[in-house]
Amino acid sequence: MYKHYFSLKQAPFSIAPDPRYLFMSERHREALAHLLYGVGSGGGFVLLTGEIGAGKTTVCRCFIEQIPANCKLAYIFNPKLTVEELLLSICDEFGIAPAAAGPGVVSVKGYVDAINGYLLASHAQGKNNVLIIDEAQNLSADVLEQLRLLTNLETNERKLLQIILIGQPELRAILARPELEQLAQRVIARYHLGSLSPEETGSYVAHRLAVAGATAPAPFPARLMPHIHRLTHGVPRRINLLCDRALLGAYVENSRVVTRKILSTASAEVFAGSAPPAKAPARRWPLLAGGLLAGAAISAAAAWQLLPFAAAPAPAAARARPKPVAVARAPAPAPATVAAAVAPLGHALADDALRELASLWGAPLPEGEPCAAAIRIDLRCNQGRGGVYDLRLLDRPAIVTLREGQDQRHAVLTRLDDKTATLSLNGVSQVVDLATLAARFDGSYTTFWRIPRSFRDEVRAGEQGADVDWIAARLAQAAGQPAPPPNAYFGSASQQLLRAFQNQQNLKADGVAGPRTFMRLNQMSGVAEPRLLAPPVAGK
Repeated sequence: MYKHYFSLKQAPFSIAPDPRYLFMSERHREALAHLLYGVGSGGGFVLLTGEIGAGKTTVCRCFIEQIPANCKLAYIFNPKLTVEELLLSICDEFGIAPAAAGPGVVSVKGYVDAINGYLLASHAQGKNNVLIIDEAQNLSADVLEQLRLLTNLETNERKLLQIILIGQPELRAILARPELEQLAQRVIARYHLGSLSPEETGSYVAHRLAVAGATAPAPFPARLMPHIHRLTHGVPRRINLLCDRALLGAYVENSRVVTRKILSTASAEVFAGSAPPAKAPARRWPLLAGGLLAGAAISAAAAWQLLPFAAAPAPAAARARPKPVAVARAPAPAPATVAAAVAPLGHALADDALRELASLWGAPLPEGEPCAAAIRIDLRCNQGRGGVYDLRLLDRPAIVTLREGQDQRHAVLTRLDDKTATLSLNGVSQVVDLATLAARFDGSYTTFWRIPRSFRDEVRAGEQGADVDWIAARLAQAAGQPAPPPNAYFGSASQQLLRAFQNQQNLKADGVAGPRTFMRLNQMSGVAEPRLLAPPVAGK
């Protein structure tokens, strides 16, 4: 109705999953990276959760388009199934013909034997199989256990069936149940798809209008974007509903732009009687710089293995800083994975974890708030959210946030290899398998990167200075070209080299030299920084 009025070729805010309107925020890119990493990591479960309308289906569609050619894909979108119905659906998706145990009857064993035979034959042909289950929060405990059993078939290198579970936030709570502990430990990558930021909300609205063919001035003034974000909580589907109704309201009132009044009226109409997305539960302890929790002490009697944590800590007034408990250290140089041990105490303060992390860079932090003090010795804090995949790309030690129910702890991740991770708590190391880490890692991490105090955190086109000279010289060196003259502006030639470098290094190719670009250039140019990934063993 309003398309001609606003000079649009199509309705820009339809809730249909039209791939032409795909908007990949940084969170959507990270979620996609986790799915792709999970498929290439050797099997097991990958978990993608998010609020209703957050874009999980969008990410899944992108993933399906990028799945390797040697992968066979099965997709189940209606998981309210019995065990037998699930196995039959898997057989149908993969084109498997199970043998009947009797006239017209196929037992659970018949289905499982047929699936196992198919997976072995596929593996012999060099093919992988991926099962995607959407709306997985509707799976029953019996069905989830059957899925776990399907992943038991494996070779020495990998499991033969990769399962991706996509669902709403309650799926995380379901997998945290004690009876599903074995399945939770097989989740090798997990990501919770959050809402769009206020800036991304504005970009999302502009993107959809542009795809719809908008040529006239934008009907949504920039000053309305914070209000749109507050009303929708940054959830893409809610943004679509609100903006579609707001454009109709502007058309009815013969207004070329959406006003705050029109937006409020539209909100009252489309969200009437519907609850907004639930906000994250309040943290038990106050946040410090770096996004880590303060005052989190782990009981000395708790078993380690990252599972389970001890009971919730006592109130702050009654909480005393505990002393570390000695534990047996893993043997060097090839420590064995810890199966069960008495836990070392967790850091009582976030400052302690940051200071232990900084010590890996070879210098103690000065007094004061750690991230501010770090700048005085040419270190910067970098906080992020992601997963083991992101930490591999960063290739540097980091503080990781571990969770058990509503409780959260943090440890220093000092080493990663193909199968294990080494974590340090109060200087005491524990080696755990990656499945155990993935089951407890909530995606939050903090690390340091080395940069002279005179350098900016980001370098953009048109800027000049010592940091521009440093970046331009190293980009030219990586490309086998001569370095530009000193004190030159960061021009188009250097930006092209930067984008090419970012693409090669799996970084966001935005032409802006931010912390991740600095980190990678540091590593490639020999700046003295610790590394996370284990060096290859000679002879292997």
